[in-house]
Amino acid sequence: MNPYRHFIGEIEAALRAMQAAGELPSALDFSGLTAEPPRDALHGDIATNAAMVLSKAARKKPRDIADALLPRLKANPDVVDGAVAGPGFINLKLRDDFWRARLAECLAEGAAYGASTMGGGQKVNVEYVSANPTGPLHVAHARGAVVGDALANLLAKAGYAVTKEYYINDAGAQVDTLGRSTYLRYKEALGDQIGQIPDGLYPGEYLKEVGAAIAKRDGARWIDKPEADWLPEMRSFAITTLMAEIKQDLETLGVNIDVYSSERALVESGAVDRAFQELMRQELIYQGRLEPPKDKKPDDWEDREQTLFRATKFGDDIDRPLKKSDGSWTYFANDIAYHHDKFRRGFADMIDIWGADHGGYVKRMKAAVSAITEGKGALDVKLCQLVRVLRNGELVRMSKRAGTFVTLRDLLDEVGPDVVRFTMLTRKNDAPFDFDLVKATEQSRDNPVWYVQYGYARTRSVMRQASAAGIAVDGLAGTALDRLADAGELALIRLIAQWPRQVEAAASAHEPHRIAFYLYDLAAAFHGHWNRGKDEPSLRFVVEGDAETTRARLALVQAIGFVIESGLSIFGVTPVEEMR
Repeated sequence: MNPYRHFIGEIEAALRAMQAAGELPSALDFSGLTAEPPRDALHGDIATNAAMVLSKAARKKPRDIADALLPRLKANPDVVDGAVAGPGFINLKLRDDFWRARLAECLAEGAAYGASTMGGGQKVNVEYVSANPTGPLHVAHARGAVVGDALANLLAKAGYAVTKEYYINDAGAQVDTLGRSTYLRYKEALGDQIGQIPDGLYPGEYLKEVGAAIAKRDGARWIDKPEADWLPEMRSFAITTLMAEIKQDLETLGVNIDVYSSERALVESGAVDRAFQELMRQELIYQGRLEPPKDKKPDDWEDREQTLFRATKFGDDIDRPLKKSDGSWTYFANDIAYHHDKFRRGFADMIDIWGADHGGYVKRMKAAVSAITEGKGALDVKLCQLVRVLRNGELVRMSKRAGTFVTLRDLLDEVGPDVVRFTMLTRKNDAPFDFDLVKATEQSRDNPVWYVQYGYARTRSVMRQASAAGIAVDGLAGTALDRLADAGELALIRLIAQWPRQVEAAASAHEPHRIAFYLYDLAAAFHGHWNRGKDEPSLRFVVEGDAETTRARLALVQAIGFVIESGLSIFGVTPVEEMR
């Protein structure tokens, strides 16, 4: 149970009692009520803003509402004390047994603890990575992959029905460029001296392997043939080959995509025409000429009469072209069709993880989703800022194979998938990130990956030591917990009890990095309490001659392990049983 959400219910019940008694008006909106841990633990266990948010609608001073509400809340058997603070906040102190009951829940549920029904099985589509199949994944793709995957796992933990999706951009000019670049490498594999790669083509050496594979399969079949003959084959072969490599890298990273959607297949199915007709039906398409931009010209601006979507009606800055001068669809038109297709597949809630260079595209895409779904669909876009790879503060040079960037495979080979995944989640997605290869693997509390893993390993070590001493460590879920009375033990229990709230809050905000911060705080509290036990023998987990206290403390340790394991599973990180 989320104890804070539980107390929102208790607070609402007390407010309804006040309404029934005529102390508050009947028409009040309780949706803004919160119940959360106070910033200062000395103020109590739960703080609520109820009096503050109801003051205006109730036409009463917040302090007056708080003074009337507090006695009703103190009548709750789980509340031992309470006080009104500041202009009207209410702080409550709860019985220790209330928190021990939350620990018992964790022990009963194990690593499943924290799972929520908040999502109610609602379908959510999380689309991430979606790198153009024109080369290997690089470290910026890695960040998007990790953020998207962790967010999808987090939403699933919170009770949503999540589909993980990758949109293959296999239509348009960039894949034609890929086909021409591959043809050049194909000729090179057959002995042609190609010289310097022409501007506009992809220079990476990874295409040597693709060209050589076609040469081995087809020999000189495509030499001296017109482009119209060889381009489709070069393009298709390169996309298939590079997508296979991308999927392999994602699998190594621990990312398992549910659905791979093809842009080319979408266009060929007539989806763009369907989306266009839907916008026409809503009278959102017109022929017009856009005003010249006042500052920098956007890529899609042309001084001509063209087919425009009324994006400004849905919050965009300007209306947007859907057709190029040659009559073909713009990329934006294809993207509208893709999100329309998601909606038609039952996904009213869509989350896209994009690179920071797509920031200018967000407003128009949100406008398009609002229009094409007639307000029934919602799109949240999470932008991932760039990643710099460092070694002891020095920039790591580019990959020889890729030619222009550090590849995800290079990163995985150096530090492994668990370090990559956790480290990428120690910053909010829209904050720039420096990935230092040395700091990411050092053994210190300054390295959150190691520190949290060490916390889990220490819980396992305690259990092994207890077992070796002949103490039964099974069946701890039924252990009496009243012996857990030390302030440090109770603080750990309260922190464990915050886990369900952390899951729900992070899922609601679409912010998986919050989990990393929580896990670090839990590990730090556990390490701190363990260190106290070194100086004070009475606080050690195994108390000689006191089986009941020992079992209760082992139950606490086991619960800490369950929560860390639960959090790491959201990140797709394997908990470490033993640190060397």
